[in-house]
Amino acid sequence: MNAPIRGRQTTIGAALDRAAASLGTAGVEQPRRDARLLLAETLGGGAALITGYPERRLDAADVDRFAVLIRRRSAREPVSRILGRREFWGLTLRVTPHVLDPRPDSETLVEAVLARIEDRDAPLQVLDLGTGSGCLLLALLSELPWARGLGVDISPSALANARENARILDLSSRAEFRRGDWGRELVGSWQVIVSNPPYIMESAIADLAPEVARYDPNRALSGGADGLVAYRSLVPQAARLLGPGGILALEVGAGQADEVEQLLGAAGLLGLCRARDLTGTDRCVLATSKAGISANTIG
Repeated sequence: MNAPIRGRQTTIGAALDRAAASLGTAGVEQPRRDARLLLAETLGGGAALITGYPERRLDAADVDRFAVLIRRRSAREPVSRILGRREFWGLTLRVTPHVLDPRPDSETLVEAVLARIEDRDAPLQVLDLGTGSGCLLLALLSELPWARGLGVDISPSALANARENARILDLSSRAEFRRGDWGRELVGSWQVIVSNPPYIMESAIADLAPEVARYDPNRALSGGADGLVAYRSLVPQAARLLGPGGILALEVGAGQADEVEQLLGAAGLLGLCRARDLTGTDRCVLATSKAGISANTIG
């Protein structure tokens, strides 16, 4: 979408049509939806303004601001990166360039964990290893009113992002964040441990969608040569920290569930189940400590 001539006016409908066409040419999957979101952000009036008043004229300043956003999206920068926020599990999370952009696939893990918690009012201890934006931990705490959680990440910038999200969501009193290498330096036990470790094979990152390959931190994507490097470090540490009858839930890449379950068994954990995402792909594996194998649920 080219910058307009100063003083030239256009309508919401015309600007939306031009922007959607530009995004479509750039290869954006849902060009009209993204154009609508970015125009709503420009005007500050929400979706109802865009759909309800297509004949409304935009002034030159609005057209210029919109053009900047469309140029960024045409370069395949995700809408969430442009806006600095992402909806996840019904929560609005701040997303900085230092963290993995939370995606609906990861909601599979949250849903699977909650399905195995019998008493959501129990005072559970939740551990999130590689917390990033804090999305998994904060989503669980939003559903478990008496639970407390610890998010661990090696990146100080990610931890700052997670703390800010906890503050915005009024969960700071129940969520702590600490720098660490997975669970290496932790002591104690947790009833729920979750993690979305990097699991993309290093050689495959360049072939990912530009929204991922160019804008997600490589540290949050790369799982080494076979995609499983993080699990080999993470799983034994999580097994040590998982309380009797507790739940360990790990997000996995397509085709990785079998190998991750083998790592869980080697660490002395018992596989519980897998959970599939909306595409039918095994996206999460759940395990428990053998000391609590008779328990089907916790809480």
